[in-house]
Amino acid sequence: MTDWLDRFTDPEGDDLFFLPLGGSGEIGMNMNLYGHRGRWLMVDCGVTFGGESMPGVEVITPDPGFIEDRRHLLAGLVLTHAHEDHLGAVQYLWRRLRCPIWATPFAASVLRRKLAEADFHDDIDLTVVPLDARFDVGPFDIELVHLTHSIPEPMALAIRTRAGTVFHTGDWKIDPTPLVGGDFETEKLRRLGDGGVLAVIGDSTNAMRDGESGSEADVRAALTSLFSRYHQRIAVGCFASNIARLESIAHAAKANGRDVALIGRSLWRMYEAARENGYLADCPAFLREDEAGYVPRDRIVLICTGSQGEPRAALSRIANDDHPHIVLEKGDTIVFSSRTIPGNERTVLQLHNQLVALGVEVVHDGNVPADLGGPIHVSGHPCRGELARMYQWLRPRIAVPVHGEMQHMTAHAALAKDCQVPHALVPSNGHVLRLGRDGPELVDEVHAGRFSVEGERLVPLDGGVLKTRGRMLWNGAVMATVVVDRRGRLVGDPRLSAPGLADDESADDGSILAAFTEAAVESARGFGKGDDEARIEEAVRRAIRRVAKNRLGKRPEVRVHVVRI
Repeated sequence: MTDWLDRFTDPEGDDLFFLPLGGSGEIGMNMNLYGHRGRWLMVDCGVTFGGESMPGVEVITPDPGFIEDRRHLLAGLVLTHAHEDHLGAVQYLWRRLRCPIWATPFAASVLRRKLAEADFHDDIDLTVVPLDARFDVGPFDIELVHLTHSIPEPMALAIRTRAGTVFHTGDWKIDPTPLVGGDFETEKLRRLGDGGVLAVIGDSTNAMRDGESGSEADVRAALTSLFSRYHQRIAVGCFASNIARLESIAHAAKANGRDVALIGRSLWRMYEAARENGYLADCPAFLREDEAGYVPRDRIVLICTGSQGEPRAALSRIANDDHPHIVLEKGDTIVFSSRTIPGNERTVLQLHNQLVALGVEVVHDGNVPADLGGPIHVSGHPCRGELARMYQWLRPRIAVPVHGEMQHMTAHAALAKDCQVPHALVPSNGHVLRLGRDGPELVDEVHAGRFSVEGERLVPLDGGVLKTRGRMLWNGAVMATVVVDRRGRLVGDPRLSAPGLADDESADDGSILAAFTEAAVESARGFGKGDDEARIEEAVRRAIRRVAKNRLGKRPEVRVHVVRI
């Protein structure tokens, strides 16, 4: 299946290839490649976040190995908008790519702040383009199309090539009253459809939801009414990047005679980037967290990070009574003006329970007062009605769903077929598709892994480090130091520790440590002058693992260090 590379490198060829390295079969971590006439275009470079099943993993990036090996062919990276799952990996991966970047003013402002916080000193080639820009990246002629979303400047890309025009949606919805940012460019979509669209590469997040996603204007009205019902401190959990929601909360608070404080660094980063680009100009000034405590409880609204239960975010620290400035107590109210991202349900429920235990009333979209008259959150992604309208405007020959779990993308593909799109194909990360008028063709599959961000290094998620960490989480570890003389005979008892299995101060656990030591000593009886360190290590390791399995039902990570004197 590799003859496609010969066709790709033909500078006069018309073949167009699409390769997702992240974001297909999952929500988040978007990284997409388009190949044409011997060059590659990257669209977005995002992160996702670890969960309970990934101990010690917080930030995850795609593995860009395929394009890193071919970076001399990478014409550039275009960012569709400023969400973490679309630009958050730039600071971790750019040194591997070293390509030019194009972004709109708001996305560029957010990116610069992230790079500054990461103490990133490389001179990145960043081109800031206006919202109506049309520009070339290698053989790709790119036109920006303004849609609507929960963040300013959400851009779709009309990518013109010799093979035809591909419409890459980015994240979007149809909001008739977006409140922050520009309007949805319906007429531009219609013109693109009239000119002929080869393929739509599109957001699938809400492809299983009927109807429309709803308008931010309805949320603003509902929050204004909701705030009037409470007479103590109000906190709101929302996504830091939802600039329209920040403005809605600020207006709702003002209507109820309350000041607003931003609690969380990422909120301030987004707020400053928004003000730098002319957004939130009509909002009252926000207070900082060290100022919020001086405002009477009935005159303050706290906007907090951590609506998904992130352990280091503001809401989790408040729930754990671990925040240096902010407390919530009996009689206060917390409003979750956000959706629970799939996979975060247990973490969010735990956060709700911790807040309820403090005496705080928790309001979310599942228990919002029936007479409120509107939602306290609307999604930033298109439901089935909006997807159908997009296909009616563009009338592509091919639909390639991305940005969703497999069930979302499969539902999206079926909907596209119902909308008379002739061809639809659901890809996985690593699938190489040829996009042609006769339909999409799967021509190859390449490696598409993941990295865990660990300080200054990137660790493969499927590598030995994280596999060992997982084993230690469930089975503990035993470390043993064995001293032998030149003849291979044991000198004294081995020194052992068993973190996660035995406590040195517990009598019961002391007997377990003694059993490990006895097993190590017994295994040493057969050592001789001809035994090298590796053979001794393996004998002791097996003896200890046998005791752990029999006594504890565990298979710990056992490390043996042999010292010969």
